[in-house]
Amino acid sequence: MPKQIELQNQSISYTVRNSRRAKHLRLAVYRDGGLVVIMPNGFREALAERFMRQKAGWIVNKLEFFKQFKGRTIIKSSRRDYLKYKGQVLRLVNERLNYFNWLYNFSWQRISVRNQKTRWGSCSQKGNLNFNYKLVFLPAEAADYIIVHELCHLGEFNHSKKFWQLVARAAPDYLDIRRELKAKGLIYY
Repeated sequence: MPKQIELQNQSISYTVRNSRRAKHLRLAVYRDGGLVVIMPNGFREALAERFMRQKAGWIVNKLEFFKQFKGRTIIKSSRRDYLKYKGQVLRLVNERLNYFNWLYNFSWQRISVRNQKTRWGSCSQKGNLNFNYKLVFLPAEAADYIIVHELCHLGEFNHSKKFWQLVARAAPDYLDIRRELKAKGLIYY
């Protein structure tokens, strides 16, 4: 059920979604202007409002960013697109993992290419690496950063200082690339 909140003199509609997998409160802003607060089970909804007030600037900025797409036709990715590029991304990921792994000498179990809406990549505790097929649309240095990021999770399954030191070995400009990806978000739908 949609709710309303007043942020920076704007009335903003949002929904709350409980997740048993969530460990922290999280916000998601979508290109259609939808705002979702993802809450771990057991959290009270009053925390969601407090959290949104703390993140008001970020929320308003994201909503403004997505206004540029209003009235435009945005091509959503289709299963056909996914199937078209999946093999190409799998080859790219394998090639780049092998290239960067000479620095780390990590081993992984399986590599998957998926059609994800909110993630560029992930690493499971079993050592499986997953990548978004939309990597093919990114500049090479951004795709390399994502590949290195997931590769480094095989050595450090967290985002500690030690993890970022691992990333910096292969991607010394990772902070700039991260900022760029964060500012744009996942813009290929």
